[in-house]
Amino acid sequence: MSDSFKPRDEKDVAGVVRWAVAERAPLDIRGHGSKAGLGRPVQAAHTLDLSALSGILSYEPEELVLTAKAGTPLADIMAAVEAEEQMLAFEPMDFGPLYGKPAGRGTLGGTYAANVSGPRRIEAGAARDHALGIAGISGRGEAFKSGGRVIKNVTGYDLTKGLAGSYGTLAVITEISLKVVPLPETVVTLVLTDLAPETAVKAMAVAMGSPCQVSAAAHLPSDLVAGFAALEAGRAATLIRLEGFGPSVDTRVDELTALLAPFGALTRRDEEASAETWAAIRDVAPFCGSTDKPLLRLSVAPATGAAVMAAVRAAVPGARAFMDWAGGLVWLEMPESGDPAAELVRAAVAESGGGHATLVRAESSLRNATAVFQPQPEPLANLSQRLKEQYDPHGILNPGRMVAGR
Repeated sequence: MSDSFKPRDEKDVAGVVRWAVAERAPLDIRGHGSKAGLGRPVQAAHTLDLSALSGILSYEPEELVLTAKAGTPLADIMAAVEAEEQMLAFEPMDFGPLYGKPAGRGTLGGTYAANVSGPRRIEAGAARDHALGIAGISGRGEAFKSGGRVIKNVTGYDLTKGLAGSYGTLAVITEISLKVVPLPETVVTLVLTDLAPETAVKAMAVAMGSPCQVSAAAHLPSDLVAGFAALEAGRAATLIRLEGFGPSVDTRVDELTALLAPFGALTRRDEEASAETWAAIRDVAPFCGSTDKPLLRLSVAPATGAAVMAAVRAAVPGARAFMDWAGGLVWLEMPESGDPAAELVRAAVAESGGGHATLVRAESSLRNATAVFQPQPEPLANLSQRLKEQYDPHGILNPGRMVAGR
């Protein structure tokens, strides 16, 4: 049979998977390939291309629910909900530019399979927290549905969330129902300049601990603010975002200005500048220019983000980094192509109190030789293996993408 399959509907997907099971022929599951560089290279000779499995099946703005096929471009979904003055609250990032690919090519299925999120995760959660139901084909070739299309329906809740972040290794997702939320009336970003990372973490902690309902907080060192039109070149920027009704936002701006006065004067950036700035942070724009340099994503306790960043930069001169999620997310770019120093980085994360590090970008040979995802403790690794055996017992779906050999 062909090296590439492009099913038109769920029935076609099931047929391809059943053929693959019968032939013991592993499949590389793809949408538009915007995240093909994320994870280990898949060990499969055949591609299951879901890009034709596209389209919004239903959208009920008054019910805040949208259902679409897995291959639907996320850009189409975002355009549809924005036309109704709504949004995806988890603010999904676009991975394409990190790998030198066009923006706007990510699909709904890929976004869910990788459990993608953006700066608003500290308030709204990730993709899995907004999924109401899914449909798909297991690695046995069996069709399934979990959850529903209404917010109160929690049937199959664990399965719906469990497949998020599985990177297509447990099932081929064909349809997803999501909850959406209204767009905020007003968006404001407050900027503190010239703070050291350690001080920035403290300022962000004060903001997050306040009753001001902060929806995003990030810190850009002075060497990474170039290209941000709303920021002053050469000056480190600590950014705090507030959203909501205008009078409420204005009141919270005043409260935060008083609370953060010990850290310096705040400047205010309104909606257009805020949107551009947070989109660039969301999509890791400072590190999109050099696709050959290894890039790691560190998830740590927010209070330790600056310390982890400093430890790695001390050990690897020339490494660049910035913080999102109030310090809980560190994006780290190595200075040269080659060794991503993943073990060194993971040691720094462990010494800080724990967390995990993911190798987001590196050459294929390095992704084959390095644990791309944080190695799991033995009990969790055993549980993951049992899930794989249950949903994909023959190792047909994206083998090797997360763990070598399975």
